[in-house]
Amino acid sequence: MNSAGGAARWTDQDRTEQYLGPVVRRREQVVPGTADQRLLDTRGPSDWLHQDPWRVLRIQAEFVEGFGALAELGPAISVFGSARTAPGTAEYELGVRIGRALVEAGFAVITGGGPGAMEAANRGASEAGGVSVGLGIELPFEQGLNEYVNIGMNFRYFFVRKTMFVKYAQGFMVLPGGMGTMDELFEALTLVQTRKVTRFPIVLVGSDYWGGLVDWLKHTMIGQGKASPRDELLFQVTDDVDQAVELVTKGTR
Repeated sequence: MNSAGGAARWTDQDRTEQYLGPVVRRREQVVPGTADQRLLDTRGPSDWLHQDPWRVLRIQAEFVEGFGALAELGPAISVFGSARTAPGTAEYELGVRIGRALVEAGFAVITGGGPGAMEAANRGASEAGGVSVGLGIELPFEQGLNEYVNIGMNFRYFFVRKTMFVKYAQGFMVLPGGMGTMDELFEALTLVQTRKVTRFPIVLVGSDYWGGLVDWLKHTMIGQGKASPRDELLFQVTDDVDQAVELVTKGTR
């Protein structure tokens, strides 16, 4: 089943493989739910009073492991896009070209480590002889890291994973994608808008795909005063791979 958009159809009984941070469970050893679900669920008995202090230690451990794994990474760009992008399509090949071009420009490639556009960017980076990073997440319907990742981590908590995407990247490149891609895009835009991060280029690749969103941001959100006109400058849109790499890497060293 497709990784993105399949959540509503999955149950714990459907799962034959489960990633719990660095732990893999298969077949009858699969356990219900995810760490994020248990952290955010306020219903149920009061045993959360005793469990949450231990969760803090687990969260701390994920930060420590992530910082340790990526501290020596060097210049890198995070690439986002749909897990539904099929191999052999023009969008998949675009991801491969982007991964290769970023490595040739001297950058490592960071993705969510999954299939589709993420796999494509990891593949381009790996085949170009570069550093190909995958930051996976524990999900009820996730299938693990793709085969082109050469530095990989599986996280329990989305917020720890998101920190790694931003902390160790000099910019974001965003291919056509779904809800997860939008989440990462708007979080990055918010961090730049509020100056939580400073020089952080964000490049959207695919003007046909992103055109409707860009028009809505300009004419509805900004047009109705819900954002500043200067917020249009927080990102750039292109269809050209070389220009995308130039825009996302310029002045980032």
